[in-house]
Parts: sequence; C-alpha cells; structure tokens
Amino acid sequence: MERKQPAPAPATRRKGAAPSRKWLVVPAAGEPREAELGKHRIMEMTGVPTRDLRVLDPDLASPSTILVRERAVVVNLEHVKAIVTATEALVLDSSNPLLGPFHKDLHARVASPDVSSTGPATDRSNEPERGEGNGPTVTLCGAGSNKTLPFELKVLEVCLEHTCKCLESETLALEKEAYPALDELTSKVSRLNLEHVRHIKNRLVALSGRVQKVRDELEHLLDDDMDMSEMYLTRKLEFQGFAETLSRVDSNKDASTDHDEREDEDRDDETDTGRESSAYVKPDIEELEMLVEAYFVQIDGTLNKLYNLREYVDDTEDYINIMLDEKQNQLLQMGVLLSTATVVVTAGIVVVSLFGMNIHIELMKDPETDEEARIKNIKFWETTCGTVAGCLAIYLLAIYAGKRSKILH
Repeated sequence: MERKQPAPAPATRRKGAAPSRKWLVVPAAGEPREAELGKHRIMEMTGVPTRDLRVLDPDLASPSTILVRERAVVVNLEHVKAIVTATEALVLDSSNPLLGPFHKDLHARVASPDVSSTGPATDRSNEPERGEGNGPTVTLCGAGSNKTLPFELKVLEVCLEHTCKCLESETLALEKEAYPALDELTSKVSRLNLEHVRHIKNRLVALSGRVQKVRDELEHLLDDDMDMSEMYLTRKLEFQGFAETLSRVDSNKDASTDHDEREDEDRDDETDTGRESSAYVKPDIEELEMLVEAYFVQIDGTLNKLYNLREYVDDTEDYINIMLDEKQNQLLQMGVLLSTATVVVTAGIVVVSLFGMNIHIELMKDPETDEEARIKNIKFWETTCGTVAGCLAIYLLAIYAGKRSKILH
C-alpha cells in the first residue's frame, strides 16, 4: 500500500525577521504609490544603515533629527518620518491622518516646476495657494540665472514647513487655553483651577522640549557646511556619472601609443591637482542655507512664544504664592488674637475661682436684713463688672502693645 505523503507546511516568517511597513513612495517624476517595504529592501534602495532606520521606528519615539548619508537624507521631524534620495522620497506610516495635508502638499510641490536662483528675493508664483499658518516660502527667484530646485530640497522644504506649521498650531492652541486659565486662577484659587493649570504646565514643558529639539537640529545643520553640501544628492549623482564617463575615456586612452600614454599621465596629474585644489573650496550651499535659515527663524519664534508663556506661568505661580503667604499671615494674626483673648479670659476665671474658695469673707455671709442683702447684691455686680472690665482692659492693652511692636498689623 502506497504511503501518503504529508502536506507541506505553510510558509512562515523567519524568526527574527523585521516586519514590513507601509511606505508612501513619491518619485521625482510620476504618481505616488504605496508599498510594503522591509528594512533590507529599504537599505538596498537608499543605502541607509540599520541604526539609522531605527530613528524612524514609531515605536521607539526617537527625538527629531536629520541625518545626512551618502545616498539619502533621513528626516525624522515629529510625525514626519521620511527617507529622501535624489530620485524618490519614502514616507513612513502613510495611513496616519496627521500626514494627509503633508502628502497633498508634497505631491503638489514635487509636481510643480519650482525655479530658483541665488538672488535675495522670494517668489513662488507656480505653487497652489496655501492657507494661513504655513511656513515661509523659500524658493528663490532673483536677477541671477534661473535653475531648478533639486528634488531632495523640495522634499526637505515640505517636511520643515509641515513640522513648523504643526508645532506653531499646537503652540497657538496652548496659548489660547493657558492664558484664560491662568487669569482665572489668579482670581479664584481652587483645586479644579490648580489641576487645570498643572496639566497645562506639563503640556508646555513637553511642547517646549520638542520645539527646542527641532531648533537645535536646524542650528546644527546651519553650522555644518559639509553636511549641507552632502545633502545635494542630485549634484552628487550627476558628478558620479561624470566621473564614470571620465574613467571610460581614460581606459580607452590607455590602449594608445607610449607617447599618448605619457600625455595622458600628464593630463591625469593636472586633473588630480585640480580636484585636490577644488576640495578646499567652500561648497555652493546658498539655496539650502537660506531654506533652513528661514524655517530656523520660524521655529525660533515659536520657541519664544513658549518661553513667554512659561514666564507668564512662573509669574502666576509667584503671585499665587504671595497670595497664599498673605492668607497665612492673616491666619497667624487671628491665632495671636485668639490666644490673647484666651489669656485674658483665663485671668477672669482666676478671679471667679478666688471667690469660689471656701473662706469666710463679708461678701459670703448670708444677709440678715434687706439692707444687707441689697448691699451684698450691689457688691456682687460691682465685682463682676470690675472683673470683666479689667479683662477687657488687659486685652486692649495687649493688642495695643502688639501693634506698637509691629507684631500685629
């Protein structure tokens, strides 16, 4: 009887393999598309190492950073996580609803033919109209020769603009909520108002840290000319193709005569000398420098708003502490007054206790006649009124002494 072969087991994912994530692929020419890409595939496409891909992992909550690599730029700015190359941009988590305006703006910006030059004026007449709150327009047009803005700089501008706009909108929303809450707290100190202000202060600290990190990254990028030069991926790609063409020409010349070989060696020496001398020339980064500087100014203004709000919170806390100290001083004064009254009443109690002793005095004898009873009744009221008046006089004297010595106000 023929033995039945077992059915093959279904293919399973290799243990330890990195899961694929959904990416939005935006090419320099063409329509965007969504794709499931794993880490190894992304490393082949962009040349980005694994340690840099961890920065884009949303589960790790890495701080904002911009990493410049040989073939790509890794952008991690708040919820904008992208890898930009000279030919395409990969945006992580394309299903995030917060990235909807970012995707539309990115597609429109890449599809529109931006023009730039090294002039100081700014213009963006070819772009669709955008609403209030967007970042500054940095594509340059001036009197110089026009040239197309590189693809990677277009994507970087959209990332910076969207990040600055989101942080600024959060700052405005926090200001709109914080100032009325702080004013209400100064007018009425209650547990509910204190809890509300505490929550606002926690949000303020967290938002200030995020804005400060973005500002530090832009400042670090502005201070490093070589990093900004390395961000021109299109320029490096064109230079690489030109170098390959030169190498093919040099290989063809190697098959010529000995005289031609000597001439080729002389030309190669001159070319190498020219390349070595050009390595020390400051790179042409004016476009990128003006782009980053414009958004640096915007994010610095947002940070100043948060600093002003933080100072207002600190001033409110100081005012509340002064109010509480004043209330505490009033309670202490009330305690002093009550303590003084207690001492005075105790003095009256001493007088009453003396009269309550079992000793024979004229006032304690039973009256024999009506006249003696009347006299005894008068003496009783005189003694009582005298005791009360004496206690009141001692109390007023104690209060006067306290105010004279500035212990009481």
